[in-house]
Amino acid sequence: MEPLSYRTRPKDFEDFVGQEHIIKATWFRNAIEKKQLPSMIFFGPPGIGKTTLALLIAEKTGIAYKTFSAVTSTIKEVRDFIESVYETYKKSGEKTIVFIDEIHRFNKAQQDAFLPWIEKGVIILLGTTTENPSFYINPPLLSRVKVINLQPLTDANIEKILHLAIKKDPALQNSGIEKREDILQEIVTFSKGDARVALNLLELIGENFYPEISLEEFKKIASNYCLPYDKKGDAHYNIISAFIKSMRGSDPDAAIYYLARMLESGEDPYFILRRMIIFASEDIGNADPHAIMVATSAHYAFTVVGMPEGFIPLSQAVTYLSLAPKSNASYKAYLEAQEDVKKYGALVPPFSILNPGTKIMKDMGYGKGYKYPHDFENGVVRGFQYLPDTIKHRRYYIPKQIGYEKILFERLQKIKGEK
Repeated sequence: MEPLSYRTRPKDFEDFVGQEHIIKATWFRNAIEKKQLPSMIFFGPPGIGKTTLALLIAEKTGIAYKTFSAVTSTIKEVRDFIESVYETYKKSGEKTIVFIDEIHRFNKAQQDAFLPWIEKGVIILLGTTTENPSFYINPPLLSRVKVINLQPLTDANIEKILHLAIKKDPALQNSGIEKREDILQEIVTFSKGDARVALNLLELIGENFYPEISLEEFKKIASNYCLPYDKKGDAHYNIISAFIKSMRGSDPDAAIYYLARMLESGEDPYFILRRMIIFASEDIGNADPHAIMVATSAHYAFTVVGMPEGFIPLSQAVTYLSLAPKSNASYKAYLEAQEDVKKYGALVPPFSILNPGTKIMKDMGYGKGYKYPHDFENGVVRGFQYLPDTIKHRRYYIPKQIGYEKILFERLQKIKGEK
């Protein structure tokens, strides 16, 4: 059986709950009635009706429409798909509405493939995204579509959606659940504005419902319901924390597992990649200078490849970072230097290393006594002072004796005359 959210999907705008600023807009109604739709991208949080609204628009215009997945499609599949749509256009002269769910998952090449066909009037693009189009949609495509900002659903909206679903579903109607306002209110609270969560939970409760069920029993059933991964909620922070700590602990298996958890739950891959780049510098640093290159290369590779194959460079980079030698010496060095900046303020560097850019500066002693390292053995002037007088004996960077940083540790000892 199809999910309740699908079975009770509105067939008319009168049944669509929320987004009145769009539904009641004159331009919107005229566009549908005259079949003169612009290409549009619907932007907003999960479970507020983006997909439902886009499909409702497609159905109400009477224009032929096709759906396309941004999650599983390759660039070849995109081009083949567009070619089939174009063949239809050549035969009938009719446009086709192309609906793309989660369009932000397309890479640049996949997005660009639609541009000429939008311009030629072959397709009307209707896309949905939970991510800010300004950051995730290519500017050329963004300039050719109308971005529709959808608003979060209110508790009253969710409550209305629940009652409409009960009226449309015979099993729920016969269960008597509509009389239990206490349970329906709990569902509203639990859903946090996500209609899909609310309907899925209503369906789950409906299957286990009997009139005398207590609120505590309901909460027990609800607690077994797994909420979708919320990119702004606890799961977002908990799983990324587990991911980072697994790499820091040199456990590639755990790190890969949490990577899969995030990707399969719809986490933004670029959020993960940014955290990996930070990790490469903060937790590996000079113990393996290649680590940051691996992380940034993974970022570039993902930009080129996109999904669904994009997990491959991520997986490679995660295993590399997990097994790389670890050092936070550079990170700690900055934090200690930062504290001294806050503590001592704007300390003046030694005049010897200041640039005598003018005669006045030179007369003031700028650059006086500077020794050019390349004129000395091994390019080092032993004992020369670079730090301000107040902190001239401070040591911020203390390399760990692991990986490549062990070599840096020994080199620093020689430079400081400690070996």
